Amino acid sequence: MTAILVGAAGTLSIVAGLFFLRFWRSTRDRLFLFFALAFFLEGANRIALYPSVGEQDNLPIYYLIRLVTYGLILVAILSKNIVRRPR
Repeated sequence: MTAILVGAAGTLSIVAGLFFLRFWRSTRDRLFLFFALAFFLEGANRIALYPSVGEQDNLPIYYLIRLVTYGLILVAILSKNIVRRPR
C-alpha cells in the first residue's frame, strides 16, 4: 500500500510540474520554470529512490534532494519579489 501512495505522490508531483511548465511556456516567467523544475525533481525523487531505499526516508539523500527542491522554490519566490530598478 505504501508503494502505491509513493507512486501516486510522485506522479502528482510530475503532473504539477507539467502544469507549471505549461504556464512558463505561455508567460516565460522564471517563477513558473523554477516551480516546474522543483516539482519534477521531487516527483523523480519519490519514484526513483523508493524502490532502492524503501521506507527509510531518513537517509541523507532524501534530505539533500528536498533541500535542492525547496531551494529552487525559495529562489523563485525571492527573484520574483526583488524589484530591479533601472539605473
